[in-house]
Amino acid sequence: MKSRRRRERRAPEEVASDEWRVARKAKIKINAEDAEGSAQRARRRPGELKTKKRLQKSRSSRLRDKKRAEGLMEERLQKIIARAGIASRRHAEQLILSGQVRVNGKVVTELGTKADPAKDKIEAGGRTVKEEEGHVYLLLHKPPEVVSALADPEGRRTLRNFLRGFPQRVYPVGNLEYTSSGLVFLTNDGDLAAALLKKWDEIEQVVYIKVKGKLTLDDLHRLGREAGVRMNTIRQPDATRGRGANFWYEVRMKAAKREGLKRVLMKGSHPIEKFKRIGLGPLTIEGVPQGRYRVMETGEVGTLRKTVAQGEKITRRRGER
Repeated sequence: MKSRRRRERRAPEEVASDEWRVARKAKIKINAEDAEGSAQRARRRPGELKTKKRLQKSRSSRLRDKKRAEGLMEERLQKIIARAGIASRRHAEQLILSGQVRVNGKVVTELGTKADPAKDKIEAGGRTVKEEEGHVYLLLHKPPEVVSALADPEGRRTLRNFLRGFPQRVYPVGNLEYTSSGLVFLTNDGDLAAALLKKWDEIEQVVYIKVKGKLTLDDLHRLGREAGVRMNTIRQPDATRGRGANFWYEVRMKAAKREGLKRVLMKGSHPIEKFKRIGLGPLTIEGVPQGRYRVMETGEVGTLRKTVAQGEKITRRRGER
């Protein structure tokens, strides 16, 4: 009883000092436990730490891959249709908007609709989407007065006339005017076609143009600077040396510069009479007779993919600036 009374009679300062001592002891104990844990971690071998981190990373990556795989099962309809080779992605969007696409028997008209090609029955333009076939890549030498498409409402000749007997369905990427000739790239790889079209204006093209009259070297440099292209002389394929009335020239340019080149030459009284595309990025039509095609090699496709990827990097850098 006496000791309890003594504790009750203690001054507030003494009680506070006791509480401070208790808190200090607890803090020292906690610090000691932390120090012991740090020492144990320090005594671990570096290999054990790496193994533990690797296990944690592998678990998280497995979960991430599982989620990613589940998400990839459903894709946008226009992407599925383009990959199946039924239509280009842009044409697939038109099929969806016009009500020509069905998923499990139901008409779909919204562009954002997704489906699972492994489970759902997808029909586009009266054709059923089947398992993805191997991608093919063609270079076709288009003659003049041929439409750069597989169908024409006016009944003119199309690229389909030069693909008879080819077992797989392919689609042209980009456009080449009706009166022009030269290289046309065709494929059933919807992803590569979409990426190439996105960077179409960034990829250099090599074309041969036949103009009215003859241009001097000074004219080539002056007109090239004005149009934003590079112009050079070439060996004349169908004219006697020095006697031809109209001459051919090589032009290296981007697709966006074509109309400007036409205006500059027309202004200088040298209108373009013929236009022939020889190269598109790393692709070339040399060695392919007019009206014929050839299948691209794996290395050529890889080089084209790299060119498209480099164009995307350049565009991103410009956007960051």
